[in-house]
Amino acid sequence: MSVKHEIRDNEIFVFGSNRAGKHGLGTALMARMKYGAEMGQGFGFAGNSFAVPVKDEALKLLPIEDIAGYVQMFLDFAKANFDKRFFVTPLGTALGEYHAPDIAPLFKDAPDNCRLPPEWEEVIGR
Repeated sequence: MSVKHEIRDNEIFVFGSNRAGKHGLGTALMARMKYGAEMGQGFGFAGNSFAVPVKDEALKLLPIEDIAGYVQMFLDFAKANFDKRFFVTPLGTALGEYHAPDIAPLFKDAPDNCRLPPEWEEVIGR
């Protein structure tokens, strides 16, 4: 698993999770091992990470509408915490689930304290 852009020291690691908070693969495992994501917490801020569910409790892909709701709650958190910087990984796209044109538009209103994957910035013209 590779993340195409690098996290900076002062950034919070935003990753794709599942509602059960089973952080066992990919960026979720990285978030648990390096950035303080907590097992059992499928959404929200923990340690130096923020979980955004893209799968349900049975690890099945969520509909884009459900992901959009979680993304909006994350964006609200980012806007309310403008003193923090967020490194957004290409959540929901790493294992061939959704593609950049599916997920990137959900972040079109991301505040400036969110650093998005370059391929998403291309999609949304940021």
